[in-house]
Amino acid sequence: MTEPQTFASLLGEAAIVVWGDMPRDIQEALFETAMRDRSELRHDLACLLHERHPRTQHPAKPA
Repeated sequence: MTEPQTFASLLGEAAIVVWGDMPRDIQEALFETAMRDRSELRHDLACLLHERHPRTQHPAKPA
């Protein structure tokens, strides 16, 4: 029987591939769920996603 971690890894890889095609609210829900209790990884995951999908970057804050 296949371990649940194998499926979690496959789903995670698929989510990274299609991240830029997802609606923003889905992106945010997945990101927040993935980062629950993992605050030390937030910046690294955000950088990975923004590098692969530049359109997901947050707009600059007004001056």
